[in-house]
Parts: sequence; C-alpha cells; structure tokens
Amino acid sequence: MLSALQVQGFRNLAPLRLQLSPSTNFIHGANGSGKTSVLEAIYFLASGKSFRSSKIESVIGHEAQEITVYCELESDTRIGVRKARRKPYELKLDGGNQTNWDAVASIIPVQILDASAFALLEGGPSARRKFLDWGVFHVEPSFVLEWRNTRKCLANRNHLLKQSSLDSGQLGTWERELLRAAERVDSHRVSYFDRLRTAFLGNVNELIGRSDLTIEYRRGWKGVLLESLRQGFESDRKAGFTHAGPHRADVEVKCGTRLAVEVLSRGQQKMLVSALKIAQGDALSEMLDKRCVYLVDDLAAELDVSNRDKVMDRLSGLGGQLFVTAIEENALDSCLPRGGTAFHVEHGIINN
Repeated sequence: MLSALQVQGFRNLAPLRLQLSPSTNFIHGANGSGKTSVLEAIYFLASGKSFRSSKIESVIGHEAQEITVYCELESDTRIGVRKARRKPYELKLDGGNQTNWDAVASIIPVQILDASAFALLEGGPSARRKFLDWGVFHVEPSFVLEWRNTRKCLANRNHLLKQSSLDSGQLGTWERELLRAAERVDSHRVSYFDRLRTAFLGNVNELIGRSDLTIEYRRGWKGVLLESLRQGFESDRKAGFTHAGPHRADVEVKCGTRLAVEVLSRGQQKMLVSALKIAQGDALSEMLDKRCVYLVDDLAAELDVSNRDKVMDRLSGLGGQLFVTAIEENALDSCLPRGGTAFHVEHGIINN
C-alpha cells in the first residue's frame, strides 16, 4: 500500500505531498481540476506509462521541464521516477537505479477502471491479451523474460520472411526457439487463466446475475504450432509477418455461443468489465496473498447508483487500496467505505 505520494511538474497539478489511507482515497473536484491526474501519476510511477496518452512527455506540465513522482510504501519501500523533456527516465527503487519497470510493477500491482477500460470487450485482442498477461506477470516470475524471448523470435522470423532470398537454416533455428518459448508462455497463461476464470465467474454472477456468461482463452494457434507455421508459411511469406503464435492470443467472453459484446447492453458490458478487473484482484490475492491498487476514475459518470454500489462493495471487499475520483463530494456517499481519506482538488491544488 502507498502511504505517501509526492508529485511535481505533472500536468496541471501544483506540487503536492499527500499522506494516504491504506483503504480508500476519495478525490473530488470539477472537470479539469486535476483529480484524474493524481491517478495518472500513480499509474505512471507503477508502469512508466500513461493511461490517457501514448506520448509520455505530454504529462509534463506546460511550465515544467521535468516531472518527478515519488512514493513511500507501508513496507518502507521507496520508489521515485524523474522524466525530463527529451531525456530518458530515471527510476529508483530504494535508492538503486532501475533499468526497467519490472521490479516496480511487481511491487505496485495497479488496475485502472475508467472510461477507456470499458472498451476492453469492444477492442481488439491486443487489449485483452495485455489484460491477461498483467496477471501472468505478477504470479509467474519467469513469464516476462519468456514473453520477450517470443517477441525476439517473432521479430527475427518476420525479418527473414521479408528477405528476397530466404535463409532456411536461420528460419529453422528461430522457429525451434519460438516453439520452445511459445510453449512456456502458453503454459503460464493457461495456469493463470484457470484461476482468473474461477474468480471472474464468481464476480460476474454477483454483479450481473447471468448464468450464461463464460470466458475462454484462445492461445493464438490451432493444434501444434509447428504445423500451423508450416501450413501458414506461404501467407506469412507474402505478408511478411507470422500469423500464428502466442502474439495472437485472446480472451473471449461469451453469452452462450455469441460474444458478450454482441448480446449485452452497454450498462451490462460495463459491469462485465468491472467483474474482469475485480477478478484480477481476487486471483492475485488467492495466489500470492497480495493486494491490488485500484484507480477508479469517475465511476459515477459510468454506472447508475445500483451498479455503482455493487462495484464499490466488491472493490472494498478485496482489501486493497482504492483511489476513487468523482466530480461531486457526495457522488459516492452511498457506496464509499468508512475510514478513508478525502481530498478536494481545485485548479490543480489538493487539500484534505
């Protein structure tokens, strides 16, 4: 759990240092006041990314030359990141320099529930694959290295496919390595997905009350991968990239035999995505006795009162740390748990 947060130079936020509640942190303020930027700063610290923009330098305030985000955890762990314009990140964990976000991300498992998250069902397989791999990363320490190995193998195979004169020896070498890496990646995904599915079905029944919803994992190829590569060689060669493999994996949510997105109402889809996000916290808690940090942005604008209460009740029951935003101070009175901390944001300035 985050016990303190310090931010400077981030979007329109004035320099801040907040003492945080280990349970619920409620941040309210008008649109454009900076409340979502607080969530974004936490997400940036935990992942090195923004959930609002693909261009990370856009989070640097107009009058700032750099941003710094620093947090202290209840475990006395200290994490800080600095990003200056047109310069690389400086990421530190307990004073030590970090070359990537692997260690930090494993310490702060963050799930975001905002308007863009509700497009999880409508978007392509990439978003759902990332959603699945988030959980696999946290429970399987070797997964990230194996997944990177598959990407390396695929990149080399694709490079060879584009050559006018194909080197069959090199192609065979990279395909054999790809087969080994893909098998390990798939095995980790299957193992984690079994736990995720169990958690999801329990949550979706409580949140939506439909018994016909199922969730399925698609590995990205049919049968034996080597045979799929051989059968698809000509189309791969023509396209210049590999069609079958773990990079094409997907998670499908269905109502009977049809995709849920084709059957459910917009409101039901939002509850379905909420169930998926909450299932990640359930699975992580069961497998590692670890709690998620949930960033919940303007839930009042996305769900009606009844469904909002259901989602907040389940999130609170996970025992993790919540950061929840709303425009009105009383917007979530019916569902916010007691014992948390409230912050008011106005023109980028935050007060208790």
